[in-house]
Amino acid sequence: MNLPYVSVVIPTLNEENYLELTLRAIKGQDYEGKMEIIVADGKSTDGTLKIAKKYADKVVAAEPGIARGRNAGARTANGGILLFLDADTVAIANTVSELVRAMEHKDVLGATCPVLPIGGRRSEMAFYSILNDIVKQSIRIKKPHIPTICVAYKREAFDAIGGFDEEMDTYEDSDLSRRIGKRGRMKFADSTTVLTSPRRLRGWGGATKSLLRYGIYGMYYKVTGNGVKIDKYKPIR
Repeated sequence: MNLPYVSVVIPTLNEENYLELTLRAIKGQDYEGKMEIIVADGKSTDGTLKIAKKYADKVVAAEPGIARGRNAGARTANGGILLFLDADTVAIANTVSELVRAMEHKDVLGATCPVLPIGGRRSEMAFYSILNDIVKQSIRIKKPHIPTICVAYKREAFDAIGGFDEEMDTYEDSDLSRRIGKRGRMKFADSTTVLTSPRRLRGWGGATKSLLRYGIYGMYYKVTGNGVKIDKYKPIR
C-alpha cells in the first residue's frame, strides 16, 4: 500500500514547558509512510525555538494568532495530509497511522480521535469524555465541531476552502471543520487517542466552570458564526 505523505503542523508561542514531549511523541510514531514535522512559531521569547529546531524538519516564522500559525505551517507542507496538533498534546504511537487509516476512503476528508487530559483529575476526565462525545455526535449528524487539539485533513480539501479564517480569534477550528464538512465526511478514530494538558481547565477555575464557559462560547459561535474575542480566551502558559 502506498501510504500518503503526512505533514504534522504544530503552532507555538512560548511553549518550552510542553513542546519537547509533544515532538518526541511524534518522532516515535509507528507510521511507515513519509512524514514531516513543521513547527510554526508566533514569535516566542522563551526556549521554544531551540527545542523546535532539535526535532522539527521545518521551523517557520508566523505572525501571532493561532489561525495564522497553522496556515503558515500548512503553506510550507509537502504532505497530502495535514495533521494539526497542539503544542501541549502528546500522541500515542499509533495516532498518525490510525488517522490516516480513517481517511482511506475518497469521500472522507478529515479525521480526529479521543482526547484525554495528562495527569487528569476525575472532573477533568469527565470534561474530556463530554467533549469527545460532543465531537463524535457532531460528526455523526454531519455538522462537525472539531477542535484542533489533534485533527487531520486532506490537503486538497483544506486548500479548497482557503484554510483557517485568520480573522477569527477563536473557534477558527470549529469553523474550519464545518466548512470542510460540507464537502465530505469526517471520521472519529476510536482506535487511538492523544493526551493533552488540562492547563486551560485549571486556569479557568476547574472543569465545571470551564464546561459552562465553553457552552456559552459555543452558543455564541453557533448564533453569530464568530468566535469570542481573544481577551476572553487569553493564552494560558
